[in-house]
Amino acid sequence: MRIDVVSLFPDFVGGCAGFGVVGRAIERGLLTVEGWNPRDYAEGNYRRVDDRPFGGGPGMVMMIDPLRAAISAARAADPAPTRVIYLSPQGRRLDQAGVRELASRERLLLLCGRYEGVDERLVQAEVDEEVSIGDYVLSGGELAAAVVIDAVARLQEGALNDAGSAAQDSFADDGLLDCPHYTKPASHELGDVPGVLLSGNHAEISRWRRQQALLRTLERRPDLLESASLDDADRRFLAAIQADAGHGSR
Repeated sequence: MRIDVVSLFPDFVGGCAGFGVVGRAIERGLLTVEGWNPRDYAEGNYRRVDDRPFGGGPGMVMMIDPLRAAISAARAADPAPTRVIYLSPQGRRLDQAGVRELASRERLLLLCGRYEGVDERLVQAEVDEEVSIGDYVLSGGELAAAVVIDAVARLQEGALNDAGSAAQDSFADDGLLDCPHYTKPASHELGDVPGVLLSGNHAEISRWRRQQALLRTLERRPDLLESASLDDADRRFLAAIQADAGHGSR
């Protein structure tokens, strides 16, 4: 997979991509990340990339031509079709289903805004989709781009040392939060590891983990249960938990 990033700070994004799972994916040839600075395509002695907004108001708006030239250069660097994504708080909120869709693509181009954003005419002409990583505002799209790169990199086949790790993550195929995890020592002043995890009974361990994932989702993100993949055993477990909670509140 190839990801191009149009940003005034491409070295920042490239630096983030050099560590952990993303770095390993790049080393293994599973992912390529390239940065494109619109300032390199700006004209004049000052290489200006922004200007005051029409109609007045605070801040600056990124100009069309330097961004468009950077996007064009990025497109020309590889013949594969690319989806242009503008990282914006006004975009579709990214979730794991969206990450899986992005990870399935051969190529992405991430556009990072700054200041008050990007001239709307460029967005209309060049951008395929706007994506948000949450309902808050950052100083620019670079952190959001790093989040997208990390999320899609770990879903590339061979990026994780244990492919099963992604299948057990929160928001994986079943749509539930992950169960709690423990490691050595088995006994500690902060508490003991649940005995079932030390039993060696894999069927019981699998059942416990599933029930813990259901319980954690019910407690922390009950909205996810509406679209989660549940079987009859899951529904019986949740019904029993909710019935016990109802009795306990009386």
